[in-house]
Amino acid sequence: MRLEAVSIKNFRCYGEEVRVELGDLTTFIGRNDIGKSTVLEALEIFFNDDLVSMEQGDAHVHNVGKDVSITCEFSRLPPTLTLDAGAETTLADEYLLANDGRLKIRKTFDCKSKKPSADVLVIANHPTAADCANLLELKENDLQKRVRALGLDVALKGNPGMRRAIWAAAADLQLQEVAIPVGKSKEDVKRIWEQIEPHLPMFALFQSDRSSRDSDDEVQSPMKAAVAAAIAEVQDDIARIQAKVREKAEEIAQNTHAALATIDPNLASKLTPEFSPPTPAKWQGLFSLGLNTDDGIPLNKRGSGVRRLVLVSFFKAEAERRLRTSIKRSIIYAIEEPETAQHPNNQRILIDSFKMLSEDPGCQVILTTHSPGFASSLPQDSIRYVSRHPESGKPQIQSGMDVFGQVAEALGVTPDSRVQVLVCVEGPTDVLSLKALSNALHQDDATLPNLASDDRLAFIVLGGGTLEHWVNQNYLRALNKREVHIYDGDVAKYAQSVDLVNARIDGSWAVRTTKHEIESYLHTDAISLAFGVEVDIFDHPVNGKATPKLFAEAYSAHVGHGAPLGDNKAKGKLAQFAFPMMTAAMLDERDPDGEIRGWMRRLGEMLA
Repeated sequence: MRLEAVSIKNFRCYGEEVRVELGDLTTFIGRNDIGKSTVLEALEIFFNDDLVSMEQGDAHVHNVGKDVSITCEFSRLPPTLTLDAGAETTLADEYLLANDGRLKIRKTFDCKSKKPSADVLVIANHPTAADCANLLELKENDLQKRVRALGLDVALKGNPGMRRAIWAAAADLQLQEVAIPVGKSKEDVKRIWEQIEPHLPMFALFQSDRSSRDSDDEVQSPMKAAVAAAIAEVQDDIARIQAKVREKAEEIAQNTHAALATIDPNLASKLTPEFSPPTPAKWQGLFSLGLNTDDGIPLNKRGSGVRRLVLVSFFKAEAERRLRTSIKRSIIYAIEEPETAQHPNNQRILIDSFKMLSEDPGCQVILTTHSPGFASSLPQDSIRYVSRHPESGKPQIQSGMDVFGQVAEALGVTPDSRVQVLVCVEGPTDVLSLKALSNALHQDDATLPNLASDDRLAFIVLGGGTLEHWVNQNYLRALNKREVHIYDGDVAKYAQSVDLVNARIDGSWAVRTTKHEIESYLHTDAISLAFGVEVDIFDHPVNGKATPKLFAEAYSAHVGHGAPLGDNKAKGKLAQFAFPMMTAAMLDERDPDGEIRGWMRRLGEMLA
């Protein structure tokens, strides 16, 4: 399942309900004490109620009723569920989905209680007509009675089938959005939550304000997440173990029950064997994982910067592991202020790791930051700006292009005055690809510029990009900087743009690749080194398949799971892993005419 949105009401600073859409990578940006961490902690309470738990003081100060609600919306839902013994059904067939087809789960907390506990509700477009509204609460006998009363011709076994028949017989189901309690109500309805909960994403929160003590979860949380991820991968084995234990336990219980019947038949008639398998949390509690550094010093006794670097290593290791294997259950990593106590170089490593993780199937990353340097390198579409309404003073969360000016002003993101030339490309993967190729050529010929480290050049991503690119694009253009435009050759409309740039008289120039796209300059050995797969590279598509598509198919077959990656994600992986493997010799083999060397030489002349 994938988390699409969260709504928070009456929780801390959020009095009125605030709803925010979430992507593969989502970044909450704003000033200190504005409500960024509150969103992450609300999600921690919703998914785990462990690292952070709901407390009486969490209710909004002006909330008279002291009721708090956290609502999560999910897509990529399980195809089937077993709500009744031996009978499969779907969330859609049971009218448990919202109008938009998402699964909306709300947890409410009565903060008048000393230890608030959660009531779980499914917010769904559900039948409200007479004889149709409460079918999920009815046991088999009650459903049979209703089927007979309505005179329906349907098998009287299998609750989903009887419910579907009753709903189908109604002239008007009077569908309305209703809140269906599934947490602490009748046993049959509670089973709905028991079936849904194992499919929820795993949620791992890493907070920024941990203290240095033996029980510090700043280090332990990644290890706990690793244990949870491992358990998620062996769910089939766990299910077989539980089934075997259940079989043996019920056999013993039935034998005991039979023996009791020979002693006291009346007592035996009142006893029924019931098996309760352990929850996923209990399985995780069976295992622990720790790390020691040099001389056996516990990691959580080292400095905060070292401990945070473990986080970097964890994310990098997790990303690389996900390249080699599949995860059956999705996971959400939520990290508060990951730049804390880190050198700028390590911050860049973190950002790259987060981007890489978020591009993997079944993985989402949520960040918070108020650091201008860190925020400036984040993708535009990831940004959620947390601020207060200028008139009411109430917290608000905004997204979209129109907030970037506000973010830049609030955090102090400014253009880099060292920039002399703007390099304009189509997308973020083109930036990574060109940086890697220029680095390879620079290692071979030091007279060529290294775009990966030369501060005199700034990339402008015309189709999107980072806040830094947006700031530079909007501010640096007013400074009349010369521009270099490099576009893929596969889009014919770019020819006119190239001509317009080349017609300028300010020293700007533009080109289109002679090959299909920048990925067409990759060497098969670079892909093999990065992923362990063999991909034939062609200058132009073969049977409609360009390099990213050919790689996606080969990679999917190699890892042995799921459909091939989409074009953007395939390009992302190639940019992150394959292009850095390129050498000058590999590029010369793929680009014997020296096209890319020529671009770098012209750029070098502009900077001379």
